[in-house]
Amino acid sequence: MLQVTRFDAAKPYDAKNHFGMTAMRLQGQGASDLEDYWVGFSTFLPGGGAEKAAAPTAKVYVVLDGEITVTTAEGDTVLGKFDSCYLPPSLERSIENKTNHTTQMLVISPN
Repeated sequence: MLQVTRFDAAKPYDAKNHFGMTAMRLQGQGASDLEDYWVGFSTFLPGGGAEKAAAPTAKVYVVLDGEITVTTAEGDTVLGKFDSCYLPPSLERSIENKTNHTTQMLVISPN
């Protein structure tokens, strides 16, 4: 059965250790019956981001609009429109929108 989440009906969720942003669940974790992973949509205001932390699961970030800086022990990596990155489990990272424009990003992660 096809399960559609209309953007206008997507539910917000609290993203731990994030600031200056909103997050909405698009698929999985209550938005659909998807069990293997979930998909979220995040909007970061200028100066918004996530504090330095390591997640127990992998994540994929896909920037849809704007720019986000991902900082790891290797340094800063700037992702622009349609750029993506894979963060393996337990990789410590922080993210920040260092621009004066909003950034929109998909987050994909296993459950």
